[in-house]
Amino acid sequence: MAEHVLDSPPPGAGADWTIPQDWEAFTAEEHDTWNILFERQTALLPGRACEAYLRGLDVLRLSRPGIPDYRELNARLGDATGWQVVAVPGLVPDDVFFDHLANRRFVAGNFIRRPDQLDYLQEPDVFHDVFGHVPMLADPVFADYMEAYGKGGLRSLGFGSLDKLARLYWYTVEFGLVREAGGLRLFGSGIVSSRGESLFALDSDSPNRLGFDLERVMRTRYRIDDYQQVYFVIDSFADLLAATVETDFAPLYERLASLPDLAPDALLDDDEVLTRGTQAHATERAPA
Repeated sequence: MAEHVLDSPPPGAGADWTIPQDWEAFTAEEHDTWNILFERQTALLPGRACEAYLRGLDVLRLSRPGIPDYRELNARLGDATGWQVVAVPGLVPDDVFFDHLANRRFVAGNFIRRPDQLDYLQEPDVFHDVFGHVPMLADPVFADYMEAYGKGGLRSLGFGSLDKLARLYWYTVEFGLVREAGGLRLFGSGIVSSRGESLFALDSDSPNRLGFDLERVMRTRYRIDDYQQVYFVIDSFADLLAATVETDFAPLYERLASLPDLAPDALLDDDEVLTRGTQAHATERAPA
């Protein structure tokens, strides 16, 4: 089990799992790690990340370098869209996570990877959570989508369909692509916070890239231990928001319960295939 996966709020955490950020407690090495990652990704992402993300990066350009101080960050983010970032000790239970999203609070792990973990970390740290997610939360339409997702997540708990809804989050918030500027651009936090996946998601001929379809996405399993075998591409954030708020999820969950799950590399006859991948990377990395 990952170090920061917890079963109950640790000492010092509130009932909602939040803790003081205690910005002053971060070490110089931890701030340096943030700076290295920040400079590397901001040099790589122009021309790759979507305009909404690149605009949103301005909320992270604060008065001093290093891990953002939420007191200053939240003043800027709150002015933009009414969202706030709150510190938590690690991964929180689903109902807690959804409740925070539904109330425009984004939870961020209060730790950062070690210098020898720059390229991969199994669990989300403050760089993934803040650099990956917060710029998109400064976009009004995407901010509304995240709130709607949180409210939908709370409702999903009553249908026993959390695994299906989690796929929507995975393939949009974490690993989504959007059509923009005559091509494809990144917006998923799991991509923009990763140097390797920022390159792989757009340049590799290995993954499938498919047009977004809500039901299709919610049927598709995903892997957490490697680059993705499929990316779903939205037309716009307004379309993504509409697909979320205008869908009655109760009959959708019922229908999904009668349909088989799909492997990450599956292709269906009615898929909008933008890029048919070779799946070479998945084959190369498959266990012996």
